[in-house]
Amino acid sequence: MIRVFLVDDQQMVRAGFQMLVDSQDDMAVVGQAGDGAEATEKLSVTGADVVLMDVRMPRMDGVEATRLLARRGETPRVIVLTTFDLDEYAFAAIKAGAAAFLLKDARPEDLLHAIRSVHAGDSVVAPSTTRRLLEHFASTLPDTSATATPDVRLGALTDREREVLVLVGRGRSNTEIAGDLVVAEATVKTHVGRLLAKTGCRDRVQLVVMAYETGLVGH
Repeated sequence: MIRVFLVDDQQMVRAGFQMLVDSQDDMAVVGQAGDGAEATEKLSVTGADVVLMDVRMPRMDGVEATRLLARRGETPRVIVLTTFDLDEYAFAAIKAGAAAFLLKDARPEDLLHAIRSVHAGDSVVAPSTTRRLLEHFASTLPDTSATATPDVRLGALTDREREVLVLVGRGRSNTEIAGDLVVAEATVKTHVGRLLAKTGCRDRVQLVVMAYETGLVGH
């Protein structure tokens, strides 16, 4: 059972999400909060697997709440929700540790798929909206190509791992990467696992962020 926690300052929005989530046999809503501060407080005592997090809220927004949850280590995975495509708040939340970005007007089946995918962890390739978001804001990330000191996170990577990181950054799935590099999909999964371990990234979305931050993709 996937335990889902809802965070939104609009009670009607939370009620709609709860009806959708609770209608599924494999997931249930285990708690709700009206802002980021209430969410971080409740999630310190409430076990949850996935958090649906609004980014624009009073008192504490979803960006700061996501950052605080990420600092706790083993935390629920966060899907940030926004009304606006290419929202700078959503971009900041992805950088802070959110696993995915979704528009509030997404189809119900897309939201449910996102919850299941994020819960599965390694099955998540950055959704097209998340990748577009990163591409849009890539100009705000540091361009490391002009600096004398390369990013230390890249130092421990093999040439093949860098290749895989670039392809992950471009939103390619494991199957697509296997085809690009003419290797078995299991080999790609091994490389992705090593990338996560070596870089300290929590998931594929964070690998995508890193690919942009280090200048491997997007500059």
